[in-house]
Amino acid sequence: MTDTTPASATDPRPARVGIQIPPQHATWAQIRRTASTLEEMGVDVLLNWDHFFPLSGDRGGQHFECWTMLGAWAESTESVEIGALVTCNSYRNPSLLADMARTVDHVSDGRLILGIGSGWAQLDYDEYGYDFGTAGGRLDDLARDLPVIRERWTRLNPAPTRDIPILIGGGGEKKTLRIVAEHADIWHGFGGPDEIAHKHRVLDAWCARRDRDPLEIERSAGVAFVPGRNPDQSGDYAGNAQQLHDVGTRLFTASVAAADPDLARVRDLLQWRDEVNAARPAGVDGTT
Repeated sequence: MTDTTPASATDPRPARVGIQIPPQHATWAQIRRTASTLEEMGVDVLLNWDHFFPLSGDRGGQHFECWTMLGAWAESTESVEIGALVTCNSYRNPSLLADMARTVDHVSDGRLILGIGSGWAQLDYDEYGYDFGTAGGRLDDLARDLPVIRERWTRLNPAPTRDIPILIGGGGEKKTLRIVAEHADIWHGFGGPDEIAHKHRVLDAWCARRDRDPLEIERSAGVAFVPGRNPDQSGDYAGNAQQLHDVGTRLFTASVAAADPDLARVRDLLQWRDEVNAARPAGVDGTT
């Protein structure tokens, strides 16, 4: 490993696939059916998002609330992990959010990932009466509230079924990645392989300052699919997933529309995942 290679490049964890189903422009029946299909296909994580209005298309179109949906997914699925990519810290008191997460953890038999971020969608804040404030202030609030969430979990009865993994989304190098180094089990970012590798190195540096092993934090990133599909070319299975994997990404996310899901691309990504994992050295455990 060179001085410029992220520590995460040596992560022994297996590759995983997370598919986000935006809770917009679809009926609940369509969302539930797509979630069930994705679980049957072998997706590792099902994700939604925490907004109050569609992010694309008609802003007045159909849209459902994040945590109510996660509770429904917890009951309607059996093995796939579930979570938000990501929930907004501003929308709920941290102790309440901890209790909500603990409850979904129990309903799902320990399959919840608490994906969280500082928030950015001003329309949500304005329409629902939250103080938008500043980006820096919202990040400060996130840093303040994450210990509250973890502390509340120690006092709830019953306790969570497991140490609920915390995924933090965002790429800010001065505050966000510091918060990730201090509090997260998973970091999620967006960008090409070079940008993601740079963010990994910055996160590694923050981990060093906080005396934390950077390999404790699983790295997650969105996948850019290659336009068109050539199933005979494994490089087309998952766009830039292999390049992201080479720099340490282990959870690969993509999005499908519930009303008309492109399942072919999901199959490609799953096939790539299985090929990568089959090539791992025998006896490698990747758990931490």
